[in-house]
Amino acid sequence: MRRLIVGLAGLAMALGVAAGAAAQTPAAPIPAAPGAASVETTTIGDLLDNPASKAVIAKDMPDLIAYPGLDQIKGMTLRAISAYPEAKLDDAKLTAIQKDLDAAKK
Repeated sequence: MRRLIVGLAGLAMALGVAAGAAAQTPAAPIPAAPGAASVETTTIGDLLDNPASKAVIAKDMPDLIAYPGLDQIKGMTLRAISAYPEAKLDDAKLTAIQKDLDAAKK
């Protein structure tokens, strides 16, 4: 009986790991317009150093500019921080930000 319980517990853990891996499947990259900053490849530091893209971030993610740990994430991209729930960045939000970044480059 004990082996059965241990076996079932192991199976449950294995299924949980598999389900977690499936839930973290990377999303398709969001393309940027030629010459525009990118949510996929432009670092947060570079976005904030450019007045046009900083205005987009100020509009779309004002909490990011006031984030106390901003210096630690300046080398990351918006896509990279989207993995953290507290960033409140899903694909729809990233797509909206990319659309604004594309428009800002004009």
